[in-house]
Amino acid sequence: MRITVYLTCTLLLAGGLLAAQATGAAKSASESGIVLPSESTVDSFMQQTFGYESDLSWKIASIKPAPVPGLAEVNVILASPQGQQASRFYVTADGQHAVVGEIIPFGAKPFEPVKKKLERSITGPSLGPKNAPVTVVEFGDLQCPACKAAQPTIEKLEASEPNVRFIFQNFPLEMHNWAAKGAAYSDCVGKASNDVFWKFIAKVYETQQDITAETADEKLTAIATDSGLKGVEIAACAATPKAKADVDASIALGKEVNVTGTPTLFINGRSIGNIGGEHGVNETILQALVDFAAKNASGK
Repeated sequence: MRITVYLTCTLLLAGGLLAAQATGAAKSASESGIVLPSESTVDSFMQQTFGYESDLSWKIASIKPAPVPGLAEVNVILASPQGQQASRFYVTADGQHAVVGEIIPFGAKPFEPVKKKLERSITGPSLGPKNAPVTVVEFGDLQCPACKAAQPTIEKLEASEPNVRFIFQNFPLEMHNWAAKGAAYSDCVGKASNDVFWKFIAKVYETQQDITAETADEKLTAIATDSGLKGVEIAACAATPKAKADVDASIALGKEVNVTGTPTLFINGRSIGNIGGEHGVNETILQALVDFAAKNASGK
């Protein structure tokens, strides 16, 4: 059940979110005929399974119908002295079995539904031609260390593929205390200048460790100014309800396509996580995936 910790920042869904989801999950479960396991049952299962590990604790993040019929999806956050990690499992309709692993798209064209969903809904700044045969969408969090670590790999791909369209979508995680503010600033920067946006996020990643929740406004305003915009105007924009709504919409889109951590890339709808790092997807593999997507798009 315990999963390997990959070089990603995982989505921390906690506390009040479970209560907020309860009504919607119950309605969805009722409509699909699924009987969801109770929190007490899940907690007892976790205790029986992991209770021998005295340094391990957990928090139930969500219990909801799975994206496929007949299964309930349970998300938990495991915590130990080594850090936190997200874990997911599926409970069968009889309530007697749990299945560990990922549900992945299947079919003759498994990535096409997500590709079309993203084509209809992406709103972030972009690089490359709009009619490119390959579109790479990144869901990122400016406070996420894994996003910073993956940035050089992604930038190399951007530089080597001028005929590929790259799009950045904000996906700030609740576990990061200035990520939402960073997302609002980047949203405003992107709307002010698509070209400046890429300089802005590169500089934010470069100085990421120097930014705190207390200094975020000052630092992000200065970075916007240094990038070539009027930082004061960007700061004012970032504080508006419109900026928050734009960020919330980007988060909602990410959740619709099953983003659970950052950075997550979609190459013509194919989800790629764990970018960079010793065991991650490196630039050679990313390049091969892009080339393969281009070949498929051309029908060759």
